[in-house]
Amino acid sequence: MRDRLLDDSTARLRQDAAAELRVSEPAGGGVIESWDLSVGVDGPGTRFVVFTCGCPLRCLYCHNPETWRMRDGRRVTVDEVMSEVDRYRRFISVAGGGVTVSGGEPLLQPRFTGELLRRCHDSGLHTALDTSGFLGDLASDALLADTDLVLLDIKSWDPQSYRRLTGARLGPTLRFARRLADLGRPVWVRFVLVPGHTDAEDNVDGLARFVATLGNVERVDVLPFHRMAAGKYARLGMAFPLADVRPPDRALLERVHARFAAHGVTSV
Repeated sequence: MRDRLLDDSTARLRQDAAAELRVSEPAGGGVIESWDLSVGVDGPGTRFVVFTCGCPLRCLYCHNPETWRMRDGRRVTVDEVMSEVDRYRRFISVAGGGVTVSGGEPLLQPRFTGELLRRCHDSGLHTALDTSGFLGDLASDALLADTDLVLLDIKSWDPQSYRRLTGARLGPTLRFARRLADLGRPVWVRFVLVPGHTDAEDNVDGLARFVATLGNVERVDVLPFHRMAAGKYARLGMAFPLADVRPPDRALLERVHARFAAHGVTSV
């Protein structure tokens, strides 16, 4: 019974995700959930992170479900965001950081995201874009030229497990990864290690082989699955799909890092 209810809930969430693709980006600004400061997880140094709203995926392990729908966010202008960035400019600059646009999926709002990246880049701040790459075709070359680092989330290498995890196709992300390589844009690949879902050796090897062909990937961040977002799901009245999955143990993490190293790929 629980599995059926979970399957029904997941199906509804993915219908909701498809609806986000039909939502028009607002004119004259963007829709965000919040902004925050982070260290070490959203790019180099201390980062000012803008969390946009709206996402075309419904990843089973997502830890930001509050950012899924654009209608749940708040409207802001780029000027408003830049005013907030300026409050922390000296601090993040001294700390070797910059500004990261995350989400949600920032490329669901390409005009807003592109203008924010341009303003930050032109003012001398390091810029990063955190994206699944599923909507990479919406990123113009100009937007990417203003992006110093792309944090590219490749959820899984196996197309079937990718669809089970996200509800979407893997192909657009891989196409975007190739485009970034052709443009020579620096990339950190992010890979969430979920026991029973993404930890199969052939899955890790496939991703490692692909990354090794790109030439622009500086590192792979192997991110251990966790259940810290369970409280968010409870507050939103939703079941956390992977509530019964345990985080990876040290042995599994070491095995995965060893597989990347075997293909000449740096992982952290």
